[in-house]
Amino acid sequence: MIITLIGYRGSGKSTVARPLAERLGWQWVDADTEIENQAGCTIREIFEQQGESGFRKIERDVIAELLSRDNLVLAAGGGAILNADTRDQMRHAGPVVWLKASPEILAKRIERDDRSAAGRPDLTKTGGHGEIVELLRQRTPLYAECATFEIDTDQFAADELVDEIYQHCAEQAGGGN
Repeated sequence: MIITLIGYRGSGKSTVARPLAERLGWQWVDADTEIENQAGCTIREIFEQQGESGFRKIERDVIAELLSRDNLVLAAGGGAILNADTRDQMRHAGPVVWLKASPEILAKRIERDDRSAAGRPDLTKTGGHGEIVELLRQRTPLYAECATFEIDTDQFAADELVDEIYQHCAEQAGGGN
């Protein structure tokens, strides 16, 4: 089984993936980091060299490989849900947890994350808060379609999110704990 964490950049996927995997005794992978490792360059550089379509192809291939594993917590990239086949593969691999946050919280988190700002290109002309609002408008139906469980991350600490996700996944598996 794989637990896939989806949501917009800054929603807490990578922050939650590690402690959730540790609690389960599983491995965890940040899909964006894996993409960069396999490509030998940053996501920003992939976008500069191959455009968004080139990046999305690499992302689809990397996520397909990751979803073939077992006992893994996968922090998927924010746009991984754009591909219908990827959404289907995620759902078939195990629970898909949508970490939701308000555009204001996302903007603050992204602004505080030096790695995110340096390594990720703007996807719209506006960038910043306007980009978040626009992309959430486009992506929310896809996140909702893909998710088996949603959790709002605005008001919770990472350990509380891990507890919620762990409990939900245990219940889904019929274990209760």
